[in-house]
Amino acid sequence: MVQVHTPESHAVPAEAEQHADIRTEDGDIRPEILATVTRAIEENDRDGLMALAGDLYEADLADLIEALDPEDRPKLIAIMGEDFDYTVLTEVEDSVREDILEEIPNEQIAEGVRDLDSDDAVYILEDLEPEDKEEVLAKLPAPERVALERSLDYPEDSAGRLMQTDFIAAPPFWTVGQMIDHLRETTDLPDEFYELYVIDPSGKIVGHVPLNKLLRSRRPEKLETLMDEADHVVKATDDQADVADLFKRYNLVSIPVVDEAERLVGVMTFDDIVDVIDEEADAEIRALGGVKSDEELSDSVLETARARFSWLFLNLLTAILASLVIGLFKGSLEKMVALAVLMPIVASQGGNAATQTMTIAVRALATRDLGQGNAPRFMTRELLVGVLNGLAFAILMGCVAAIWFQNLQLGFVIGIAIIVNLVAAGLAGVAIPLALDHYGVDPAVSSGTFVTTVTDIVGFFAFLGVATLWFGLG
Repeated sequence: MVQVHTPESHAVPAEAEQHADIRTEDGDIRPEILATVTRAIEENDRDGLMALAGDLYEADLADLIEALDPEDRPKLIAIMGEDFDYTVLTEVEDSVREDILEEIPNEQIAEGVRDLDSDDAVYILEDLEPEDKEEVLAKLPAPERVALERSLDYPEDSAGRLMQTDFIAAPPFWTVGQMIDHLRETTDLPDEFYELYVIDPSGKIVGHVPLNKLLRSRRPEKLETLMDEADHVVKATDDQADVADLFKRYNLVSIPVVDEAERLVGVMTFDDIVDVIDEEADAEIRALGGVKSDEELSDSVLETARARFSWLFLNLLTAILASLVIGLFKGSLEKMVALAVLMPIVASQGGNAATQTMTIAVRALATRDLGQGNAPRFMTRELLVGVLNGLAFAILMGCVAAIWFQNLQLGFVIGIAIIVNLVAAGLAGVAIPLALDHYGVDPAVSSGTFVTTVTDIVGFFAFLGVATLWFGLG
């Protein structure tokens, strides 16, 4: 039987009540709270502002800042002064953070990032202009400056950018007692850590010891007898998506990061990876819709229109291509108006079916569940799905068309076209993302246009071609 020890008191802390009270049932910031904060900013009322926002969680204060008028955001930070936690800026949208940082003096930014975890500090510094970044770094103590500069030198989406450079490491000959005493006596430990790392004299990792294992062991026992082998280690230059895949696959809590010489330089924890997974999923969804990955609600109309223009222009070209196919059967359309009425149905069914298949394929490629090994089996499955759904919708739409236009032969024609197009949709929905991925092109970004083009062309050509031959309309 497991005993769970909990405090006697069941009272809800006033702080927790305040956190719950700032939001509506829908999760938005309450209008009255926003109005009160705005008034406190206008009146430079620090006490009033601290009473409202001083104890908020980082995510709550970030949402409150985003809800403020742009000119009030830096004023809130200035009024809160040293009580403002710059970790909050990692929770706001990128464009909001960039605008805020432009209004804050570099000396104040340096003071703000000094006490942050290294990964949060890097997240803020990377948004600064090069000259501002250098000025902020110059105002930091040498050890912190060197660690941050090293992290900033790594590629943007690498483990080196996301890692925390603060970690616990010890030699293998240390005892449990020595380690516990060190943890108790050292004041500049990371705010949160879940395991400590065992390193050799050259700084290379040889193992790791989870905290629960350390605390359950006797003081004289040496770390080398407790440690587990470091099975999962990533390089600082590894892509963050690859690291996220390791966390998901092996249910990791943290993972050590090494440099090119295999020396331990940092650690990544699950809270960093949650953000990565969220960003990757968000980027895939945006890419499938032809929206740039960094588009935000706070972007201006001009920025948004410019970013979406290229995708819409590409879709226009593919639509023209599909229209050229229709033009080949202009004579058939003039002789039988019913073809023009039914033609969009064939293309639409194919496009929707292809989108379903493509979405599964792109997601499977992103999560590495789909590769060259199982691609034939996946393609065969989608081909059979296309055949089955094609037969079902061919019967359904064939009956509808026959009754609608009092023409049984027209029902057969549209039925054949739907079968052909849904089979083509299944093949294109798998083959195109695989081909793009093989050639190093992001399938999430480009698949939609090509797949839709294929289903439109095949659908129009199949329907109008079969109709022309069947009814002798050529």
